[in-house]
Parts: sequence; C-alpha cells; structure tokens
Amino acid sequence: MIDQKLLDKYNLPLPRYTSYPPATFFHEDFTPKDYIRAVEESNDEEPQAISLYLHIPFCPRLCFYCGCTTHISRNNELYDEYIDALIKEIELIAAHIDTSRPVTQIHWGGGTPNALSIDQVEKIMNTIYHNFNTGDGSEIAMECNPAYLTKNYIQQLLKMGFNRISLGIQDFDEKILIAVNREPSALPVQEIIEQLHNGGASVNLDFIYGLPYQTPDSFSDTIRQAIEVQPDRIVTFSYAHVPWVKSHQKTLEKNGIPGPEEKIAMFLRGREEMVKAGYIPIGMDHFALPQDQLSIALKNKTLHRNFQGYCTRETTGQVYAFGMSAISQLHNAYAQNTKNIPEYMEAVKKGKPATQKGYLTDNTDIAVREIINEIMCNNRLNWKEVAERIHKSEDELKSVTHFNPNQLLPLTEDGLVTFNSEEITVTEKGRFLIRNIAALFDPKLKTAKKQFSKTI
Repeated sequence: MIDQKLLDKYNLPLPRYTSYPPATFFHEDFTPKDYIRAVEESNDEEPQAISLYLHIPFCPRLCFYCGCTTHISRNNELYDEYIDALIKEIELIAAHIDTSRPVTQIHWGGGTPNALSIDQVEKIMNTIYHNFNTGDGSEIAMECNPAYLTKNYIQQLLKMGFNRISLGIQDFDEKILIAVNREPSALPVQEIIEQLHNGGASVNLDFIYGLPYQTPDSFSDTIRQAIEVQPDRIVTFSYAHVPWVKSHQKTLEKNGIPGPEEKIAMFLRGREEMVKAGYIPIGMDHFALPQDQLSIALKNKTLHRNFQGYCTRETTGQVYAFGMSAISQLHNAYAQNTKNIPEYMEAVKKGKPATQKGYLTDNTDIAVREIINEIMCNNRLNWKEVAERIHKSEDELKSVTHFNPNQLLPLTEDGLVTFNSEEITVTEKGRFLIRNIAALFDPKLKTAKKQFSKTI
C-alpha cells in the first residue's frame, strides 16, 4: 500500500497536532488571571458544550515507554491530599462557568486513574455532579490499567455512570510487558469487556507499537487477540522515543527499539487485521466498529478531536481541565497547570488557579486550527464548509495558511492527496502521513524551536 522509499522521504519530526498551536508554543506570560478571564469569556463562545478533563498523575510503577506526566507513588495520604486540591479547583473554576451549559464529556486520564480507590473516585464524581449539568448523554470515560482492575471496581464505576473505559493493554506478549516494566491484566481481558458491555459501557483497547521485542508477526498476533474479544474501538499508538524529554526511555535502548521500517510493518499488519475484521480506520490511530459513533461521524464528515481524543462535532465541548499539568482547551485560549504536584496543591489551597503557562488564540490560530482538525479527522479540506463554519471567506483561509496550490503538487505526485479548487482529499496512502499533510497548513511550523517526534 505504501513503499519504504516514500516512508523514508516523509519520516520527519512534526507536531502531533492534538492542539493548534501545539503546546510547545505555550508561554509563561499567561497568568492565572488570564485563565479566569478566558473561562468567563468562553461562556459566550462555541462550542457551548462542556468537556471536563481530570488528570490523575499517580502510577504504582513506571512503564519505561511512558511519555505522560506521571508521579510514581502508592502513598494514599498523598492521593487524598491531591484529591482535596482537585475538588477545590473544580469548585473554583465552576464558579466562573455558566453551568447551565451541558456537559457532554468527562474524561479521566493520567497516570493511572484507577490507582485511586473507588471511594476516592466517587468523591470526585460527586463534586462534578453537584457543580455541573450532566445528563444521560454525557460520555464519562476513564483510562485504566487492567493490572489494577477488579470486578467490584468495574461494577462501582458503572454505578457511578462511567460508560466508556479505555484499557491500556499495550501488548499481550508477556516478554514485551516485562521489557517495558508493565504488569499484565489482573483479569482475563475478555471477562472485563463482557462485564463492561453487560453494564452498558463501551470499551477501547489501547496498544503501542515500536516497543522492544515487538515484530510485525508478534504485533499482528496481539491485534488478532484483541479482535477476538470484540472491543468497540482498538487504538494503536506509535511509540514516541523522546529520551531528551523522558530520560527513563533510554532504558528501552538496551533491548533494541524497532526502526521505522519495522514500525510501519507492524502498523500495516495490524491495520490489515482490523480492517479485515470490519473495523473502520479513524484518524491516525483509532479503529472502530461500524456502529460506533466515531465511524458514523467519519462517514458523515463530522469527526472532531480535542485533547481527550476523537469525538463527534456534536459532542465536543470546550475542555476545562483539572489537576497538575492538565491543559484546558477553550475557544480563545489554552491554559496548562504546573507539572509540580506540591506547587499545584499549594496554589489551589490559596484559592488560585495553578496555571503555569498558556496561549491566547487569535483569529488566525482559530482558522488554522479548524483547517488542521478537518484534515486530521475527516481526511479532507473543503474550503467553503470550513469558511462558513468559522465565519470567514475562503480567501481569508488561504491567506492565513499561506496556501499555494503548487505546494500540493509533490503530494499528488506521491499519491497522498487529490485536489481541485474546492476541496483537498487525502487518499488511503496519504492517511499514513496525515501529519505531513496537515503541516503544510501550519504557518507557525517554521518558527518552532522545540523537537518533535518523527511521523513514523
């Protein structure tokens, strides 16, 4: 489907575009007062829906591939102190939000959120239910390490309203899990999925390719095992080796890390298995059953994405994030909390946001963000549709992105896109290099000073 020569040509360090501008552009001149002002202004901006993100940084042990903002601890007293701060932050920010607005998403990430006791989870959820307008249509999701899941824990999550669980499997091969210092699932994965499905919840199984000892054959076998238990979605993340950011990743080098050619072979073999089994490719790394809302949204060209992952345009909300390192993603601003747990808790105890840095978006940023989202999510760019959605002219959109049709010619020659005056369409081959295509519309990329992971 795609040859190695082409992969080598486009294997460049580029942003992942989970936000625009990328977090590397956030700056410390953005103050807690700026964040409060942005929150208040967000009440009159689109989308009106609210998404809530809760960052639980704690992990009982460190996985060597981890690129997340985590804190390795089993100290329950620290957990309690952090939860008290998290609750206070929720109440502090909720006071500035028009809470008649509907909450469409609640997402628990980390770290390992299910490292908390079920009573600790319930304490936080009760705070959310008390302060926000949640309803039957709200998606309430948690990223879970299956090594710490019990049947009772799952049942209690279901009772609290959780209706989507992401299980970080990473790989079914025990040798690979040992190499990356990750424990296997405590329960058979099929039993977990059956319990969640019987309770009305949807299930994601998350995997990473590019880890030591993985081969195209072994990863293909892992994906076949995943398909057998029929999760609603399968997610295949490309391992990003950034030891200059996460020094513990150097540990993986002693066992050898697969190169780009092996990684793409893993992805292609896994993709082939999932497509053959009826899963629909979503964006860069998700695969969903045809009846899943993401598959339906892709078919209708209404797929969207925020820091919490892929979603539909109807259910996405402005993201109000809580916890250390958490990033709020509002219409007019991004705001990130400090990554230092004591600093975070101290700021909140004083009744102040723990904002460390952020970014105020201007009209150009908003326009480019919409364009890149459309490419990354729906594999196309219809100039007229995007212009109407953000109340701009097509000429304005082309101007802010410095668009020149000639820059697409090399991509068309390589079979990555087709285009005419009205629309740019990403081909099947082009989806493997979607970050490269999106980067063409990023006017800030030339001024980026930080290193990015490579696209493959």
